[in-house]
Amino acid sequence: MDNKLMLMIPGPTPVPEPVLLAQAKHPIGHRSGDFGKIMAEVTENLKWLHQTQNDVLILASSGTGAMEAGIINFLSAGDRVLVGTNGKFGERWAEVAEAYGLTVETITVDWGKPLDPQAFADRLSADSDKSIKAVIVTHSETSTGVINDLQTINGHVKAHGALMMVDAVTSLGATSVPIDEWGLDVVASGSQKGYMIPPGLGFVAVSPKAWEAYKTATLPKYYLDLGKYRKDAAKNSTPFTPPVNLFYALQEALRLMKKEGLDNIFARHARLRAATRAAVVALNLPLYAPDDCASPAITAVMPQSVDAEQVRSVMRKKYDIALAGGQDALKGKIFRIGHLGFVSDRDVLTAIAALEATLIELGAEVTSGAGVAAAAKHLIG
Repeated sequence: MDNKLMLMIPGPTPVPEPVLLAQAKHPIGHRSGDFGKIMAEVTENLKWLHQTQNDVLILASSGTGAMEAGIINFLSAGDRVLVGTNGKFGERWAEVAEAYGLTVETITVDWGKPLDPQAFADRLSADSDKSIKAVIVTHSETSTGVINDLQTINGHVKAHGALMMVDAVTSLGATSVPIDEWGLDVVASGSQKGYMIPPGLGFVAVSPKAWEAYKTATLPKYYLDLGKYRKDAAKNSTPFTPPVNLFYALQEALRLMKKEGLDNIFARHARLRAATRAAVVALNLPLYAPDDCASPAITAVMPQSVDAEQVRSVMRKKYDIALAGGQDALKGKIFRIGHLGFVSDRDVLTAIAALEATLIELGAEVTSGAGVAAAAKHLIG
């Protein structure tokens, strides 16, 4: 049957029908008063979502573009930065920093394990001359399904005085990222994740401390110069042509998120994480990330008795459910179940039932109904 594809990947994530319909409207001029009203509304609601009173700027980019902008606007060539790497995206930010001539040091742990906050404390306390200008951390490491202890790491960064730069691409909108309460300086995210809209918009939240650093930063920038975006956002405009129809989508998605409420959004993601992980264990499949650092956005599974790519193939061809595969060294070794954004209890139950049937088809030893029953315990009540 056509048009029944179900996305259970970490991005793009499913899009609610009202958001799709909003996006289908005829575009308007991006210098018009009507667009200015949309810009004003989405800016205010982005601040609500980010739990900040400071700037949240909108770029026509992916999450990578937002993160690159976050790095290059507040630093100068040769600046010393400390990057946490425990997956593909932590490694990417080190590569971006190196590409711009920054002096990059890393705190590295094996994929599938969380960053050690004490390692940051030790490295920062040893920096007696305060030459480390920024610390860059991926909050939810999408490649492995690990969430890092951002709050504790940030506490060590605050004690040192460096800028705290965060990849919140799969944590923003899935778990609480209280930017003002924690004093985070630069927080980047992307539209195709917890925001429940298609790819194409990046978001960067910026603190007053980061804007002070902007005044003396010398890395090259033009299209990604956040000062331009800040100046125009104050006038409910953008410095360059925005994807107008994605702003329609963002406007509607943020309205839906406000209607659900932050606490309910975070509770839903926590519930779906618990249900998914319980079901996977009940199906005799090893989880890749430990319970104490499991991402609310994605669950990574490393099967032993069946091939990960065969599981993904059967799920896609027979049940029209898309799961994500492994990346880099994990390619072919894991599959990842997304439960981020516009995903409900029913979606998780459906995916688990299909996964159970897939495992039976592939000859795995599975107790019929075990996965659904395990998931249901976390979804009832």
